[in-house]
Amino acid sequence: MEKKLDVFIVDTSRSWYAKLRPVSISKVHLEDSFWAPRLKMLGEVTLPTQYQIFEETGYLFNFRRAAGKKTGDFQGRFFNDSDVYKWIEAVAFYLAYSYDEKLRSLVAHVIDDVVSAQDEDGYLNSYFTLERKKDRWTNLKDMHELYCAGHLMQAGIALYRATGERQLLDAACKFADHISSIFGVGKRPGTSGHPEIEMALVELYRTTEKRDYLDLAQFFLDQRGKGLVGGDLYHIDHKPFRKLTEIVGHAVRSLYLNCGATDIYLETGEKQLLNTLLRLWCSMTERKMYVTGGVGARYTGEAFGDDYELPNYRAYAETCAAIANVMWNWRMLLATGDAKFADVMELALYNGVLSGISLDGKNYFYVNPLADRGKHRRQRWFRCACCPPNIARTLAYLPGYLYSISDEGIWIHLYVQSRAFVNVEGKTVTIKQRTRYPWSGEVEISLQPESEVSFSLYLRIPGWCRKAKIYVNNQKLETGIRPGGYIEIHRVWKPSDYVKLFLSMPIERLISHPNVLENTDKVALKRGPIVYCIEQIDNPDFDVWNIVLPLDSPLKAEWAPKLLNGVTVIQGEAFAIETESFKNRLYQAAADVSFKTRKIQFKAIPYYAWANRKPGSMIVWMRSTSEISIKNFTRRV
Repeated sequence: MEKKLDVFIVDTSRSWYAKLRPVSISKVHLEDSFWAPRLKMLGEVTLPTQYQIFEETGYLFNFRRAAGKKTGDFQGRFFNDSDVYKWIEAVAFYLAYSYDEKLRSLVAHVIDDVVSAQDEDGYLNSYFTLERKKDRWTNLKDMHELYCAGHLMQAGIALYRATGERQLLDAACKFADHISSIFGVGKRPGTSGHPEIEMALVELYRTTEKRDYLDLAQFFLDQRGKGLVGGDLYHIDHKPFRKLTEIVGHAVRSLYLNCGATDIYLETGEKQLLNTLLRLWCSMTERKMYVTGGVGARYTGEAFGDDYELPNYRAYAETCAAIANVMWNWRMLLATGDAKFADVMELALYNGVLSGISLDGKNYFYVNPLADRGKHRRQRWFRCACCPPNIARTLAYLPGYLYSISDEGIWIHLYVQSRAFVNVEGKTVTIKQRTRYPWSGEVEISLQPESEVSFSLYLRIPGWCRKAKIYVNNQKLETGIRPGGYIEIHRVWKPSDYVKLFLSMPIERLISHPNVLENTDKVALKRGPIVYCIEQIDNPDFDVWNIVLPLDSPLKAEWAPKLLNGVTVIQGEAFAIETESFKNRLYQAAADVSFKTRKIQFKAIPYYAWANRKPGSMIVWMRSTSEISIKNFTRRV
């Protein structure tokens, strides 16, 4: 297979209003590090097992049935096609990163099944074939036709960019043309109850340069707020998009819509869209986002809740919503070059997203609570199985998130041991990162241009980092370093040049805004980009829900190479509350209660790694108080 060199997650290489342009996935190689084993697992375990489940559960049968190859009833949910398309997209990006003949053969068979189910007029949806043909486009609010179409387009684009083969892309274009013949200005009104097609159409425009696709994406965005898909907050149809002031509704739908709107901005430069997106971003990150980067507080409607409504045990925090958070922040980063978007993207990747897949790559979370009593376990599959293939494509995207370029130079967003080949001023610059990040804040970056070339190197200083030091060829930089921003290093770069970055990575105790009532007098532990939790299996001598961590107790970080595939753990002294004084009563007068506590040693692990061993309680937010001293561990309320 001959790889193409333009394998992007989002292709802003010709977008007028993009600050940054991504570096092709095919030009980045992850070396032995935090992420490299996970991508290897993706190709060897996750993608093959997901294909097998598609065969077991009838996902592929539905396409064969629609094509007349098989007989029987449609199997599964009406939107199952979309999960197959996400899997194809994941395989495509994986092939761009690391070619695999077995996966290439599998995806070829799947594409044949998909394309054979397409009607002559371009329509392609296995649920609405045969007996349901009359029902097409009759219920845009609920039936996900445009949503599935969007995922088909993204799969076709990804495979074309990775392999150069047009079979699925041509099918996607044919379907897009069919949709364009029905919907648009002067045609039938309507929009999708589940946003997705907006960003897909923009990417199809970027791939084909056919303006109709961009116009149709903008049409679907402009149709919102007219009551065409419910007129409610759940569908983000209660107001026109540009009048939104608060992020609301079904979390995944809301964030996918924001992704599409950001893509439209990147092509049109409409300031009103950007201003709306910035308002919604502040609404989410300042009042509605979990410490893990997860979003979606409510089981009801899989929705964002009210401001500061962030329950822990009942957190929904769907894996797909954390993925959508990454997708949107990536687009906002490309649009602005502002490091705050990279900070949220990184937070969600390492915590809210990665918790959604088991360490062996075979089991998944749909919901990601921040407290548990041992009942919440990853599953091999779900009846609504949007999350497993979505996390597969997100892992396959990972190399594309590391670097980007601008007219000024090269930007490094994520610190991952890797090697990349970037074109600057017509010359290839080889970038090598050596690091144990996220466990260590030391990063060595060597730059090897094929000959001397002048450009700026932009290094992200994460917002969580209080102190950072940078050396260029052993000469310390003294100015321009600030947390939550990029430092620009402009010079004539020579083949032997290197940069050393030292990011301080102390253990931080985080507290919530006072309006997050469930976290009153509680702390969470975070080190670098990693959020920690306390799991029962590591702390068998006390109930982890009863831990009290004083603000002055000493904590230490320690590398545990044999635990959970290798993690840095946090250990320290705390207290466990004993509850015997309640004597089976739920409530007592404060004057009659004498709380006793005992000193304990505890161990915390990265949140993403919980629920990979024996079931047991887990908690992220722990009680804390400055009134309990490490020297005095009994007090009376």
